[in-house]
Amino acid sequence: MVKIGFYTSTFNDRPLEEVVDFGASAGFDAIEIDVGHIKTPDRVADAVALARHRGLFVSSITYFGNQLDADRDKRRELRARTAEFAQAIGETGVPIFVIFPGRDDSANDEANYDDFADFANGLIAETRSSGLTFAIENWPGPKDNFIGTTPKGWQELFARIPDRRFGLEFDPSHFIRIGVDPYRAMEAVKDRIAILHAKDTAIDKEALQAIGYHGRGWWQYKLPGLGLLDWPRFLSQARGHGFDGTLSIEHEDAAYGWPGKDLHARKEGERLGLDFLKSVLNGL
Repeated sequence: MVKIGFYTSTFNDRPLEEVVDFGASAGFDAIEIDVGHIKTPDRVADAVALARHRGLFVSSITYFGNQLDADRDKRRELRARTAEFAQAIGETGVPIFVIFPGRDDSANDEANYDDFADFANGLIAETRSSGLTFAIENWPGPKDNFIGTTPKGWQELFARIPDRRFGLEFDPSHFIRIGVDPYRAMEAVKDRIAILHAKDTAIDKEALQAIGYHGRGWWQYKLPGLGLLDWPRFLSQARGHGFDGTLSIEHEDAAYGWPGKDLHARKEGERLGLDFLKSVLNGL
C-alpha cells in the first residue's frame, strides 16, 4: 500500500526531533530524511531509530550534492562521504538512498555519464549485502543541465547502470516547467521508479508570454493539487504499474512559508498536501 510521507528539508531550520514529532502528530505514514538533519554517517542509526520510535516509516535518506563537481578535490570528498552514508544507511534497513548526479561543465555529456555510472556501479557493488537502492531525483539543477534528469538522460544512465537497485525519485513538478510530459515520462521508466516526490508546479501564462522561458517568475513550485498536474491520473498511472512505495511531499510552496519562513504556514502546507493526497488515493 502506498505510504504518504514528507521530505524534511522543508524544516531544515528545526531539530529532527521536532520534525519527527510533527510528522507523527499530523498523521503521516513516512518520512524522507535529509542528510542536513543527520550531519554525519555515525548519526544515521539514531536518526532512523528516532523516526521509527514515533511510528514513521523511513522511506529514504537524501544527500544533496554535485557528484560530478568539476573541482576534483570536492568531488572526491563528496563521493567518499556518500559511500560512508551508503554503508550506514544500508545497515539500518532504510530501503533508498537518494543522491544527485550533477554535472561537470568542463566535460562532455558522454564523459559525465560514464563517470557517474562508474561511481554508481561502485556504490551498488559495495552495498550488495544490504541491498540498498540508490535513486536520483530528476531535479535539473541550478543551471537546468544536470545529467540523468530527462527521459533521454535516463536512457543513457540505465544503459550504463543496468542493476535495478539504481532507479529514480520521480518528481513530476520539474517536468511541467521544462516541457516534458510527466505521464509519458513515467510510462517509459515505470520499472525504475523507487519513490515518488509529491510536488506540483503552477505556470503564469501572462508572465511567460511577457518574458519567455529564459525569464524569471513565470513558474512556481506548489503543493500537490495547487498546480497543473492531474493527480488522480498521475497516481492511478503509478498504481497501475504496481507502484506501492512512498509518496513523499517536497514542500517548496512560497505561499505556505517556504523557504524557512513562517513555521505555522509550512506545517499547514504539509497538512494540506497530506489531506489532498489521501483524498486522491481514496478515490482511485
